[in-house]
Amino acid sequence: MSKANPRDHSLFLKAFRAYLQFVNSGLYFKKEHILGLENVPVNGTPTVIVSNHQNCLNDPLCVCLQLTDRRMNFLARANVFNNPVFNKALRAMGLLPAYRMGYEGLAHVRKNSETFEDAGKALMDGETVMLYPEGGHQDKRWLGSFKLGYLRIAFTAAEKMDFKEDVMILPSCNHYSNYFHARTEMLIRFGKPISLKPYYDRYRQEPRATMVEINSLVHSTIKEMMLHIDDIEHYDQIDWLRENEYGKKYARQHGYKKNYLPSRLLSDQSLVNDLQKAAERNPQEMEGVYKDTAKLIEGIRELNIRDWLFRHNPHLEAVLLRGLGLLTLLPLFIISIIPTGLLFIVPEIFLKKMIKDQMFVSSFRVAVSALITIPVCLILPVVLLWVYMGFWWALGYFVAFPMMFLLAWNYMRLFMKFVGTCNFVAPKNRKKIRQLRKLRNSIFSRLDSMIG
Repeated sequence: MSKANPRDHSLFLKAFRAYLQFVNSGLYFKKEHILGLENVPVNGTPTVIVSNHQNCLNDPLCVCLQLTDRRMNFLARANVFNNPVFNKALRAMGLLPAYRMGYEGLAHVRKNSETFEDAGKALMDGETVMLYPEGGHQDKRWLGSFKLGYLRIAFTAAEKMDFKEDVMILPSCNHYSNYFHARTEMLIRFGKPISLKPYYDRYRQEPRATMVEINSLVHSTIKEMMLHIDDIEHYDQIDWLRENEYGKKYARQHGYKKNYLPSRLLSDQSLVNDLQKAAERNPQEMEGVYKDTAKLIEGIRELNIRDWLFRHNPHLEAVLLRGLGLLTLLPLFIISIIPTGLLFIVPEIFLKKMIKDQMFVSSFRVAVSALITIPVCLILPVVLLWVYMGFWWALGYFVAFPMMFLLAWNYMRLFMKFVGTCNFVAPKNRKKIRQLRKLRNSIFSRLDSMIG
């Protein structure tokens, strides 16, 4: 049986994808790092991309916006398909509903057979299917167990093609410098593809055992590529240590680039591994370190300051200069925030009322920006300016809009840093700052002696 040619996106969907690229890559993320593109099979090869899942919509969206040479098909949680209009639109974009026992119940889980059939047909047509075998997103940098559904889809498609076509499993991982904030960085890494063809004969004899073996290989491959924090009991302390100044110091000392996300991921993996080894060698000492780290985190949050302030140790003069700089830039901020303000306000209104799972925060911000605030703040004014004032006014506004957004965003970020700096140097907080500094130095010193 020969493969059909992969379907192509309609002109509308191509335009919509370009628009999403502008919103996601141009405005929301500061920088995207895509590693291992040479490992992605050429378009027309039946491919199943398997990844960790830690940031809801952003995970598949970023992959889709990078692999523009092919028709992508994604398995997504079934409840987003409940609305008939959304159902049609999502399916047109290549999304397929995945029903889960814990959410939709046993009766609906049986409908997965239709989804698996559609996904298998896409593979037979030489298309790419992406799914997340953990069955849901994680709220930590941690890899859960994998279900076998993706391998059932892949082997069933291969069987329907009389095992004449090779189906590839492509392990991948995603990593974010911060899950919740805009203007941060994200990373996608594609590993070496795994050919299922060498497993076809064994699969005919022992289907489940064969899938379990491959699943273990895929899981371990992704686990090695991503940041996996195994110590869930002390997760918050480990994540804080690697994300803040101790993690940066560790990166510098071990030859990593602390401000380059791919290098920082390697540094964080090494640090987490060293912390795990230290906990195995000195369990009581590390338990004390984690206990004190929890106290340090609580104290920093109570004062509304940031850990980097202890390293820079700003004085009153520096605070006054920053305040003067913000005051000087205030007119530019006001000019910039007027046309872009809804991009900051509207998502927060929806978030407070609708979002309970924090891992939906960034996805929701992107969705609200793409569907509501960008059309209102950018597209509508451009059209009106073109109609009533001419092409050049419209073009000027279109070009200036991203710059105004970035100026407004960075001004607010600098203002928040200014507030934290004021709290750091405030006379009423001096005693508490000294206590936290002493505790922090003690934690760092003990960690250095145990990690080496």
